[in-house]
Amino acid sequence: MAIPGNFLSPTAETIDPNTSGWAAKLNCTIGMGVGGRTGGGGCLSVKSIAAGEMQARTVSSYPVTAGTVYYAFADAAGVSTERIGIRWLSATGAEVAVSWSLTTLTASANWHRVSLAAVAPAGATQAQVLLSSTEAGATVNHYWENVYLGLPIRTVGNLLPFNTESSELDASGWTTVVNATISRQVPVINWSVTNYVAGGHTLAMTAVAAGNASILAVDRPTVTPGREYLAYAYLQPPVVTAQAWIELRFYDSLGNQVQATRSTLAPPTPATGMYRQRVSAAAPANAATCSVAAGLDGASAGQVLRLETIAIMAAPELQAGTVLPYADGSFEQGVAGWTVASGVAAIARSSPWGDAAIDGSYSMRVSSSTATTSVLRSVRVPVTAGVNWRAQIHAGADVLTWTSVTVRVRWYDAANTDLGASTGTAYALPTTSWYALASDAVAPAAAAQAAVEVVVVASAPASELFVDKVALWQVLPLTDVTANSDGGYATLTLRELPVDGEVTVYRVAQDGTRTLVRGAGGLIDRQALTSDLLVVEDHEAPMGVPVYYWIEVYDVGGSRSTRSSSTITLTLDVNEAWLKDPGNPQRNVKVLVQTAPDWQRSIEQSKHVVRGRRNAVVLSGKRQGLEGELSVWTRSDDERRALHQLFDSGSTLLWQAAPGMGVADMYVSVGQITEGRVSRLAQEVWRAWSLPMTEQDMPVTVGVSGAAGRTWQDVLVEFATWNDLMSTYATWEDVFLDRRG
Repeated sequence: MAIPGNFLSPTAETIDPNTSGWAAKLNCTIGMGVGGRTGGGGCLSVKSIAAGEMQARTVSSYPVTAGTVYYAFADAAGVSTERIGIRWLSATGAEVAVSWSLTTLTASANWHRVSLAAVAPAGATQAQVLLSSTEAGATVNHYWENVYLGLPIRTVGNLLPFNTESSELDASGWTTVVNATISRQVPVINWSVTNYVAGGHTLAMTAVAAGNASILAVDRPTVTPGREYLAYAYLQPPVVTAQAWIELRFYDSLGNQVQATRSTLAPPTPATGMYRQRVSAAAPANAATCSVAAGLDGASAGQVLRLETIAIMAAPELQAGTVLPYADGSFEQGVAGWTVASGVAAIARSSPWGDAAIDGSYSMRVSSSTATTSVLRSVRVPVTAGVNWRAQIHAGADVLTWTSVTVRVRWYDAANTDLGASTGTAYALPTTSWYALASDAVAPAAAAQAAVEVVVVASAPASELFVDKVALWQVLPLTDVTANSDGGYATLTLRELPVDGEVTVYRVAQDGTRTLVRGAGGLIDRQALTSDLLVVEDHEAPMGVPVYYWIEVYDVGGSRSTRSSSTITLTLDVNEAWLKDPGNPQRNVKVLVQTAPDWQRSIEQSKHVVRGRRNAVVLSGKRQGLEGELSVWTRSDDERRALHQLFDSGSTLLWQAAPGMGVADMYVSVGQITEGRVSRLAQEVWRAWSLPMTEQDMPVTVGVSGAAGRTWQDVLVEFATWNDLMSTYATWEDVFLDRRG
C-alpha cells in the first residue's frame, strides 16, 4: 500500500518493479537490490564508484511552494552512516539549495529510518529527494526503500504541532527544566515499515551533571476541565539505573501549574530500544492548558534520554462507551484507583515494559501468597440506574493455580452507601493465554455509582494473575440502524466488534439482493477492524424501498459470525431527486426535477450489403447503457453553488429518484452542463439545469473521503492565523479533509 500523501510514484517509493524512479547523482551507480521491506521484494541498491560520498536522486521533480514545510524519509541499510536530503529547484530546474538531515550516529546493515523536515526556500518551485552515504571504498552497496516526500505526517488528534512531536525541523519545541541540554540525534532504530509518524531524528536530553534532569514541551494546547487526556512518547533510556519518565502537566489560565501526573518507564534488561510510555489524567476544574515533560531521575553526567513521536490527545476508550478512566483500565502508570477490598492478594503494575499486556505495555499483576480468596475493586464511577451494564476484564494466569476468577459489579448510591454486588460470572482459566471475561448486571434503582470487582480464588501459594483492558459500559444493541431521510442516508452502528478482526457489510433489498456497502477504504469486504465500534453512513441506500443490513464478522482466528439489522426505509418527495458523489457524500445535493430523461441506448453496428441478397448483413456489438438529459431546478444560491461543487470533480455520480417514477437508482457520468435562468429578473435565484447523463458501472474501489478523526484542534496546532489557513487550503472541504493546495 502506498504511503498516504506521497508525492513519489509507487515505483519510486517501493523500487518495485524497477529503479526507473531514481538516477545516480554523485559517485555511484544504481541497480535493483533484493530483500526489500514493502512487499515487492525489491529495493534500491546504490553502489560507490570510488571512496567518498555518493548520492542518488529522484528522476522526477515535484511541485512545492516556498515557505511551506515538507517532509522526507526513507528506510536504509548499509555498512556506513547515511543521511537524506531535499534538493530545492527553481522553475528553470536550477538548484536553489539543499536541506540535509543529520547523519546517523552509527552504521547498520539492518533496515532503519532516516528523515528530515525543511521549509522550502524562496525561489523553490520543485524538489527532489537525495539519498547520501559515504563509503570507505569502491563497489560498496547501500540500500534504500520506503521513500517519502510530501507534507508532514503527524499523529491525528495530537494537540502538539508536528515539530514538537517529531523534532524533524529542530529542537525548538522543547525547553530545559533542570540539569539538561537539548539536541537532536539520529540513532539506528528499526521502525515498522508502515509506522509513518516515526522518523529518524530523535529529541536528545543530556544530563549536565549527576542527579535529576528534565525537559518540557514549549507548547500549551488548551484543554477542557473534566476531560481525560493521554500523553505518550517513545523513550530510549541510557541505562536501567537512571529512571526515565514522562509527565502530563496542567496549567491554569495564568500559566500556573495545577497538576502533574507522572508515568515511569520500567524498561527490559538490557534497555536498548525505544519504548512507548503512556500517562493519562483528567484535566482539573481550573485547568486551561496542558503540556508534557520528560526526564531522568538519578542520571549520571552525560547520560542521554532520547524521545520520539510525542503526543497529547483525548484519552481513547478501551471499549466504546466505557465509564472507567483510561488509567484504571490499562494500568500504564500503575494500578490507579484499584484496591484490594479483602484477602491477601497484592496488586502492582507488571514489569518490565511489554512483559504482559493486552492494551499498551503493562497490566495489573495480582499475586496471592496463600491459597485463599481475594476481592479486587476498581475506582467508583457514575452510572445510570435501571439499565444493563457490562463489566469486562482481560485476564491471563502466569502461574496456573487459580480455581476461579469472578467478574461482578458493586453498586453505590449518591451518598456512597454500598448497595451490594451483582451475582457475577465465574470463570476458570485453562491456560496461560489471555481471555476476555465479562458479566452483565442491571443497576438497582438507587444506584448512582459502580465499581468493577474481581474475585480471585488461588488454589496454591505464590499464584500470579494478570488483568488488563478493564471496561464498564452500558449495554446497547450490537447492531443499530437509523434512517436519515433529510440527508438521504442510513446510519449503521456496529458495537462490540473484535479488534484486529475483519467485517463485511451488505445492504439487502426486498428481493434478497445483496450489495456491499461503501466505507473509507472502498466497499466493506473483509475490512480490518481497529476499534470495537464501527459507524457507517450509507449514502447509497435506495429511496422509498425497505432494506436491512447483513453483517459478517471475522475474529482474529478467522472464525465467522453474522448479524442483521432491522429494516429501514428512506423517504423522498416524488418531485425531488438526489445527485450524490459516492466518494464525497458531503457534496450530495437534493434537487427539484423538471423533466426526466428520454433515454437512448447506442450500439455499434456495421451494415454490409451482400450482392444478390435482399437483406443486408448487420454486425452488432453489445448495446450500451442509457443516455439522456435530466432537467432539474435549483431553488437558492446555496443549491446552485452546491451543484457546481458536485460537478467540479467529474466523478461518477449516483442519481436517485423516488419509487414509481420509472427510474431505478443509476450511476451516471454527467457531460457538459447548462445552467439557465428561469426569468429576466436578475434577482431571481432559481436556475434551470440541463444535465446530459451516461449510465456507468458502480465504482467499486472508491472510498468515502473523511477526516479520520481530524478536529479543529488539529487545525489550531498547525496554523497561527486565518491567513495561513487561507493560503494553504482552497475550500472548507479541503480544510476538513486536510487536502492542501
